Amino acid sequence: MAQHRSLRATGALGAKRNVLKRFERLEILKKQGLWKPGSRVTGLPKTKVGS
Repeated sequence: MAQHRSLRATGALGAKRNVLKRFERLEILKKQGLWKPGSRVTGLPKTKVGS
């Protein structure tokens, strides 16, 4: 029996996510110099991924 396509793993679809996890946003902010160690991790500014 085949698996329904809505139940397949999201990685198999190859779609790009448009929402970043907190640690991904922190990495971008660190590279831009907008976040320093010891700063709050809540209420982070929005980031745009350069394409």
